[in-house]
Amino acid sequence: MVIPIETQSNALVLQTDEDKRLRTVYFGKRLRNTQEYALVESQNNQKDVNAGIYNHVYTPSGSWSLIEPALNITHADGNNSTELLYVAHEQKQEGNVTLTTVKLKDPVYATEVTLFYKVYAQEDVIEQWSEIKNTEKGAIVLQKYASANLYFKADNYYLTNYHAGWGREMRPEEMPLTNGIKVLDSKLGTRANIFEPPTFTLAFNKPSAEDEGEVLLGTLGWSGNFKIDFEIDSYHNLRLIPGINPHSSAYTLASNAVFKTPSFIYTVSHQGKGFASRNLHRWARKYRILDGNGTRLTLLNNWEATYFDFDQNKLTDLFKDGKKLGVDMFLLDDGWFANKYPRNDDTAGLGDWQENKKKLPDGIGYLIKEAEKTGIKFGIWLEPEMVNPKSELYEKHPDWVVKQAARPEHYFRNQLVLDLANPVVQEYVFGVVDNLFTKNPSLAFIKWDCNAVIFNAHSMYLQKSNQPQSQFYVDYVKGLYKVLERIRAKYPSVPMMLCSGGGGRVDYEALKYFTEFWPSDNTEPLERIFIQWNYSYYYPVIATCNHVTDWGKQPIKFRTDVAMMGKLGYDIVVSHLSPTDLQFSQQAVSNYNQIKATLWYGEQYRLVDPYMHPMASIMYVSEDKSKAVMFSYHTNYRFDLTDSPHAVPLKGLDANKRYRVQEINVYPGTTSTIDATKVYSGDFLMRVGLNPDVNEKRSSVVLTIEEVK
Repeated sequence: MVIPIETQSNALVLQTDEDKRLRTVYFGKRLRNTQEYALVESQNNQKDVNAGIYNHVYTPSGSWSLIEPALNITHADGNNSTELLYVAHEQKQEGNVTLTTVKLKDPVYATEVTLFYKVYAQEDVIEQWSEIKNTEKGAIVLQKYASANLYFKADNYYLTNYHAGWGREMRPEEMPLTNGIKVLDSKLGTRANIFEPPTFTLAFNKPSAEDEGEVLLGTLGWSGNFKIDFEIDSYHNLRLIPGINPHSSAYTLASNAVFKTPSFIYTVSHQGKGFASRNLHRWARKYRILDGNGTRLTLLNNWEATYFDFDQNKLTDLFKDGKKLGVDMFLLDDGWFANKYPRNDDTAGLGDWQENKKKLPDGIGYLIKEAEKTGIKFGIWLEPEMVNPKSELYEKHPDWVVKQAARPEHYFRNQLVLDLANPVVQEYVFGVVDNLFTKNPSLAFIKWDCNAVIFNAHSMYLQKSNQPQSQFYVDYVKGLYKVLERIRAKYPSVPMMLCSGGGGRVDYEALKYFTEFWPSDNTEPLERIFIQWNYSYYYPVIATCNHVTDWGKQPIKFRTDVAMMGKLGYDIVVSHLSPTDLQFSQQAVSNYNQIKATLWYGEQYRLVDPYMHPMASIMYVSEDKSKAVMFSYHTNYRFDLTDSPHAVPLKGLDANKRYRVQEINVYPGTTSTIDATKVYSGDFLMRVGLNPDVNEKRSSVVLTIEEVK
């Protein structure tokens, strides 16, 4: 049996052998003649009988295989061996999307595994997951339960993964994969991405490049602990096994129950990682990010302007600043709640979600009305998964808190995590959001934060209900998703930002429920160029929140130009701006409103890599190629690296169209060096290029490129 799974450009081909084991026999460019997929395996002389079957589609443990498994089960009788044989498959197509399901079954034990391959043909994206069904009479225990088990053949493999920390998100590291197993993982429980995101680039044969070579961009849609194995076998082929981290997470599956693993999402490009990222962006906007082709609100946030020190009069004055600036919304950040233990710093009040009567005597409703009178919308910050020990919630419900009763509490940012494995806690967290909207139906935006990791993992709920503690890490995330599903069922269109102290929780399962995410608390603009550059491989700019703040020594023009390369926001004291800075900022917001459609829905092209050059340059091109926006930044202030001596070839334009180039965001009192009267062919701009004239004095340049008809 041959099962071809095809995108527009690629094919993943599965085939049964004489023992009904299902193998991956081909992963590469799509063949013109689909009948020839049946001939692929005849060219394979790799016999791996001593170690099992390296290319099994979902390698089980304890029977014929001696390599890293995708599935490890302890059966109801205590046996740890599993075999999986092909039973049946089905393919259903609906427009651009084809779902292939493959059923495998153990011939001895009543265990079934169904593999799902959801293909988005035009985007060359595959979403893959598995379902494990227990049809034994007793419970089984899932020791490892991966989402996918892929197999590749190449001369060499180069992995780009990202190491991180608070304020240091998405720092890339590319390395050749060698014999053995390379593992990317997280064991943090919440904020699972702080040190390592479940996101990577895999290049075949040679290191990854922007516009050439075969690459895979992959990411796991899971907001908790993950583990991604890269194992090179004895034939120098690569096995890729992504999924939930089995660390301390053996999962008991009752008779007739089904466990669904999270989605592994990937795209393969034969034209470099730039092409792959554009595939992923199109897929994300159309199929995954909430309202991915909708609009977004520009905003003014009060956090860096006030921190916890504010009252309603100070806030209403800031509303006027937001209107003066020209943004759509004011966002009230942390510090607006709690009375017995007022939220005047981060040591108290978290969990007590009533308005602080001293700061806000007239409540949130008053602020919403005042904002609307000013002509802007109103949004608010929440962190409903967390609690301060110094809070009424903690005093009333200590059993709701994740902690070990016999061990001292260990805090992360002075707080603990609520037990979302507990349905009562799920109801409470949903109620926090629901109550806000019930009382304030015109509330326009939620910033959802999650600042603590899980120490001393223990669920009082699981203990009382006689369920294994090893299920906690998984059930926590499932509980979070249940809450978010209820919120979206009742409030389907309210924009929500996924914050999590910066990039601590950014994945494509969470982004089913959120319109955007906060990449990093580090808003220093030079650092942000690199952070945003790396996020841009996996996430489109419509989902990426960037704020102008007072971080860094760069002028406001540089800070603004960097923040415009995404969803624009401000976190500054507008009244502290000089008249000229204010004039510039107002014009920048106006400019942003003119170009945002090209940024949000256009194709992204990276032109100059800041890791290799003293500048960064990136552009966005509208679908019809009539408009483009090019951002260029000076990133290195060393001697003799202070300008752009060469033209930068553009990408993505129509060679037959004619374009006029104009600089925007020109600071008042200065003059652009770009001649806006000249008209260039798309052919010229892409072959010869354009010099944005970036230098120490012109440290950031934003250009619009528009078709001349």
